[in-house]
Amino acid sequence: MRPIDLAREHGLSAQAIRNYDDAGILPPAERSEAGYRRYTALHAQALRAFLALRAGHGHRQATDILRATNRGDSESAYRLIDAAHVALLTERDTRSEVATALGGLARTMPTPLHGRPLTVGELARRLGVHAATLRMWESHGILRPDRDRATGYRHYGPDCVRDAEIARQLRRGGYRLSQVARFVESLRAAGGADALSAFLDSWQDRLTMRSRNLLAGAAQLDTYLAMLDRTPRDPV
Repeated sequence: MRPIDLAREHGLSAQAIRNYDDAGILPPAERSEAGYRRYTALHAQALRAFLALRAGHGHRQATDILRATNRGDSESAYRLIDAAHVALLTERDTRSEVATALGGLARTMPTPLHGRPLTVGELARRLGVHAATLRMWESHGILRPDRDRATGYRHYGPDCVRDAEIARQLRRGGYRLSQVARFVESLRAAGGADALSAFLDSWQDRLTMRSRNLLAGAAQLDTYLAMLDRTPRDPV
C-alpha cells in the first residue's frame, strides 16, 4: 500500500502519512528497491487507532501512546491512557460539585450590592465573618478585590461582594475552600448564575463526548494491539 492510498482512506495528504511515520505513530515500514515506503493493513490500523485516540486524548498524548506501543512499551502506553481517564473523572467530579453548589444557591442568591465598593471591614460586618477570613478567601482565588493605588487598601465591588456572599453560603454548607474556589471560578467564566446553568449543560455534553471518544480510541487501539500480537517484529 502506497502513502497516497493510505492517505485517501482517511482523507489525509500523503505528506501527513509520511509525517506520522517519521513521528513514530506508525510502525516501521519496509522500503521498495526504489526507496518507497510500503504500508500494510497493520499500518492502516495504527493510523485508525491514532486518529481515534487523538479525538479523546489530543494530538500530543495520542502520539505518545502510539510511540510507546510501537516500541513495545505497553506499560507507558497504558499509564497515559489511565491518566486520561483519571483526569476526566476529576473533571466530572468538579462539574458535579459546581452543579450541586448552584442548586443549593438557586433559592438564596445574594442581593446585588449598589453604591460604592466596600472596605474589608464593611464586607466582614456584612457577612458576619472576620477580616482574616476574607483575606484567606482571597489567597485561594475566591475573592479578587481591587486595590487603592494610593493606600493599597482593598475595595470590594458588586461582583466581589457577590462572590464573598456565595463563599459564605457554601462554607456554611460544608464545602472546602478548593471546592468554593472552583465554583466561583466557573461562575465568573460563565458570566453569572443563569449563564452558568447553560454552561453546566454544555460542560456535561463535552464530558459525555470525551468519554465516548476515549472508548472509541481504546477500541481501535485494542484492535491494533491484537494485530501486533499476531505480527512478528524485530527486537527494538
